[in-house]
This record gives sequence, C-alpha cells and structure tokens, in this order.
Amino acid sequence: MTSVSTPADRRDLRTLPKAHLHLHFTGAMRHETLLELATRDGIRLPEQLVSDWPPTLSAADEKGWFRFQRLYDVARSVLRTEADIRRLVMEVAEDDVRDGGRWLEIQVDPSGYAAKFGGITAFTDLVLSAVADAERETGLGIAVIIASNRTRHPLDARTLARLASQYVDRGVVGFGLSNDERRGRTEEFDHAFKIAERAGLRLMPHGGELRGPEHIRTVLHRLHATRLGHGVRAAEDPALLDEIVRAGVALEVCPTSNVSLGVYSDLTSVPLPQLLEAGATVALGADDPLLFGSRLAAQYATMRAAHELSDETLADLARMSITASTAPESTKKGLLAEVDDWLEKPSESTEPQS
Repeated sequence: MTSVSTPADRRDLRTLPKAHLHLHFTGAMRHETLLELATRDGIRLPEQLVSDWPPTLSAADEKGWFRFQRLYDVARSVLRTEADIRRLVMEVAEDDVRDGGRWLEIQVDPSGYAAKFGGITAFTDLVLSAVADAERETGLGIAVIIASNRTRHPLDARTLARLASQYVDRGVVGFGLSNDERRGRTEEFDHAFKIAERAGLRLMPHGGELRGPEHIRTVLHRLHATRLGHGVRAAEDPALLDEIVRAGVALEVCPTSNVSLGVYSDLTSVPLPQLLEAGATVALGADDPLLFGSRLAAQYATMRAAHELSDETLADLARMSITASTAPESTKKGLLAEVDDWLEKPSESTEPQS
C-alpha cells in the first residue's frame, strides 16, 4: 500500500540510490550535446529539437509516432565518430550518478548505427568499450541490452539475438524489442527471443504502453518476457496484473514519456498506485530524456508530486529497481543497504527538475 507524503517527510531524491532499467541509447543524449554536435557538422535540426525543446509529442496515431521517430532519427544522425559514442556514454553515466543512479542498463539497436561504425559487431564492441571507460570513471555499474526493432523484418531480430548471444558475460545482459508496438506482429519475433533465451539472456521486450492488456499477454506468452518495457497498461486488467505479479515480471514504468506520448492525459493519471497496490514490481525509468526533457530522479519527483508518495514508498520503488536489475547479487545487497541508509537520514527536500 502506498503512503502519503508530507513536507517534513521529503528527502532529496537525487541522493536516493536506484537502478535505471529503461533508457534508450540516442534518447539518453544531453540536449546541449545534440546542439553542439549538430553545429560542428552543419546539421540542421528541426525547431522541435532547438528552440521548441522539449518537443510537443503525441503517439495517439501513426502519424504522431512517425513524427516522434523522425526526431529520434535526426538526433542519431549527429553521432558520427567514435569519440561521439564515447562522449554520449560518459555523459549518460555522469547524469545517472548525479541523479542517484548506482546501476544502469542501457538499450541499443546496433543496426541503427552499423553503417557509420563498421557493422553491428564493431559498433557493439565500441559501445562496450565506452561502457567500460565510463564505469571506471564514474563508478556506475553499466550493462547493455541489445534491442531489435519491431518495424523491421523478424529475420533482422534473429541476427541481433545471435549478436547479443555472443556477448553473454561480456556486458550484454538482455534482449529487447522496441519501437511502435502497433507495428508488426509480435508473435513473429518469437524465434529471435528463443535464441536469446537459450543463450541465457534476460528477455525485455516493450509492451503495454501504446497497446493494452491483450498485447501484453502476447508479449508474455509468446516472447516469454522476464521484464516488460513499460507494461503500465496492465493496470486495466486485474487478472492480467495478477498474472504478472505471480510470474515476478517487473514493469519498467516511464511516467513522463507516458504523458508526453498521450498514453495518459497527465501525471496523476499514470496508474502507479494501482500497480503497487496489486503487488507489482515497478522500476521507474526515463526512456528518452532527449525527447521528453526529464531524467531519472525527475521520474521519482513527478510521481511523488502526482500521487503524494511518501519517502518509504519511494524507497520501495528504488529497492524494486535494484532487485529487478541484472546487477550481481553482491551489488544488489550493497545498494539495498544504501537505500536503508537514505531513509534513516533526516529530510532535506530539493526536487530534481529534469
């Protein structure tokens, strides 16, 4: 059961230790970095990524999602050198650490970068090298999820699943399926997920944001999801939500993106309390800060404000993000102790803004 927050009960959420489990690669870029790299190479950005940033978005229909995806593709186009990739990863790590992040799982589709960086294997090697550098520099634990794109042919997903399988125990921990869940046939990606499952990877497809409970069932039953990217609309079906709770499938809930894309009209409509009341494991994530203008700690702050969550409930959310992660058990144990320490300290309310 969630409890109500009072002014005297509010600790600084940027010091709350947490894991970040839903973050896309290009979408994690700093806005100022996007502008700088675009200026360097003479790339003309849409006004939605310059003076009108963060952009006004909607995915209520296919045209709305197309506009969203176009902005994402434009942003990816500024990443042109190895140094750009290393900079992005380092800055992402710095931003998460600033927001209280202790463990990060970042999702990337290597096929979107292959043409510029020598193929999907060379690009994956580059990302993992950049991750190792960022871990050493910042102290943040970082793992990689290889994500396939549901708007492409399922055979491409199989190729990526085999790629991900080659990097088990080398920094890749999971396999995903992203992009507009209204596109393609989810069941046609089951072979790719079987490849990843046989390799011992965690299965983390998107589902339950732009489509509702029936699609979540397809994702669970056909792709054997061990964690759901979003999954927030399971709140619409108590029987499904109970199945998710009993199966121990964690939900990666991204409140700001849910509202920005028109899934919910406002933050108070994001059904976080219902999910928690049902016993669901929820990990809050930022999804694409570059497009939604809001990073990790701000997800906790928005839910605190929208639902008057107490620090005890927010600490529970942080604990769930840690236990749902792929971090080593020893790391999880230490981070959970840090959450306990956070609760024992006196309140020092300072709300993160982005």
